[in-house]
Amino acid sequence: MTGKIAKLLFGFFDPCHLPNNPGWPLRNYLALICSRWNLKAVRFLCYRETRGFADMGLSLVGEALITVPQAWSNHRDVPSAVGWELNKGRKVSRCISLAKSMDPTRLAISAADLNLKLMRWRALPSLNLNILASIKCLLLGAGTLGCQVARTLMGWGVRKITLVDSGRVAMSNPLRQSLYTFDDCLNGGDFKAIAAVKRLNQIFPAMEAEGVVMAIPMPGHPVSSQEESSVLDDCRRLSDLVDFHDAVFLLTDTRESRWLPTLLCANTNKITITAALGFDSFLVMRHGPGPFSSSHDSKTETANSLLQDMSKLALSEIDGGRRLGCYFCNDVVAPTDSTANRTLDQQCTVTRPGLAPISGALAVELLVGILQHPHGIFAGGEISNSNSSRNSELPLGILPHQIRGSLSQFSQMTLVGHSSNSCTACCSTVVSEYRRRGMEFVLEAINHPTYLEDLTGLTELMKSANSFNLDWEDEIDDEDGNCVEI
Repeated sequence: MTGKIAKLLFGFFDPCHLPNNPGWPLRNYLALICSRWNLKAVRFLCYRETRGFADMGLSLVGEALITVPQAWSNHRDVPSAVGWELNKGRKVSRCISLAKSMDPTRLAISAADLNLKLMRWRALPSLNLNILASIKCLLLGAGTLGCQVARTLMGWGVRKITLVDSGRVAMSNPLRQSLYTFDDCLNGGDFKAIAAVKRLNQIFPAMEAEGVVMAIPMPGHPVSSQEESSVLDDCRRLSDLVDFHDAVFLLTDTRESRWLPTLLCANTNKITITAALGFDSFLVMRHGPGPFSSSHDSKTETANSLLQDMSKLALSEIDGGRRLGCYFCNDVVAPTDSTANRTLDQQCTVTRPGLAPISGALAVELLVGILQHPHGIFAGGEISNSNSSRNSELPLGILPHQIRGSLSQFSQMTLVGHSSNSCTACCSTVVSEYRRRGMEFVLEAINHPTYLEDLTGLTELMKSANSFNLDWEDEIDDEDGNCVEI
């Protein structure tokens, strides 16, 4: 540039939106100009944009008159500036991270538990949200019930879920099983456990979900010698999964598929929730603690008389109270193959569509009630009545043992069932034998249908009951209708 410069205009990008005031960056800019060139009058342009385009109507032009201190001209003093902070003795610019306000995943995480926080703030100040966020849940079965339970767990803030299933998504599944779509059915169908985890992560990217493709070994379903190694591997893998998790949901289709998980949970004293469906009825229950969760063991000795055999079905006691039963405690026979020689409609779980969402939600609410109860898994069973919810000191109300409902009657009731000393899954005899023999015991229970009945004394009980021959045919009624012997 040649010739005399009449005016010098200093420009800078101004982020300020005020119509008549320059932004704070002008202070630092003037300090630099005065310190570097010792100017006393500085004409400046505050360049501004609107939506990324130059807006000269909003931009400002002005002049600043400055008295420069002597220390500035001698460079013995550094003029103060805004927007800089000391970091390890050096002045660096102030940085603000906008990641949380711009990243969709971070936004989802911060908003996910808003409903739970509002619940605690407005109605349940004692609600423990940390235990819900940290608990690890194992869902055995990723069908209609498994999908409903997983979705409801997410709503309660549970972030660690493992789903176990060996099946694939069929064309009939997506309409009732909420984690699957039509695309999951194509090309033979994706494995349910894998497809469910994929959908959970799509719903909420911060989920720590895992899918395990495996079948659950079952009593009454004998295996050949060639299959024994694979079946035992599945048993050990299931045992490891139960050990790793804090709560286990039994959501499978058959009765016998619940036996091994029930035994493993009783052995390790894990929180166990069962949900089972009929056509228009359902059962949701929590299993009691294991038989060795207390030093008190009420095992009854084996005897031959009917009175002694019946005492095997007496209620177990733990710490002065009765130990709650498991899914198998009311049975007098061992679990066997429930699918053999049955038609398709008898093998499939044919239920009214509304049944699974109702029972799945109740199963999760039961788990949350256990976690919020001061006694946890050792809490006694409560029965609902007109005053129970009002008088309960617990934040979520009563904590039942069993919930049975019927859609045909639109009814629901709570029951309490205590443990049996002849239970084929959770009694001290069975758990002790499992601890002593390990997977050898499990394999024998799988291959020999009557083994569990013999072990627990149910065989002797049935023999004793059948030994009573009442000889009804040797009796006649008299004229008054009284029964007399002839």
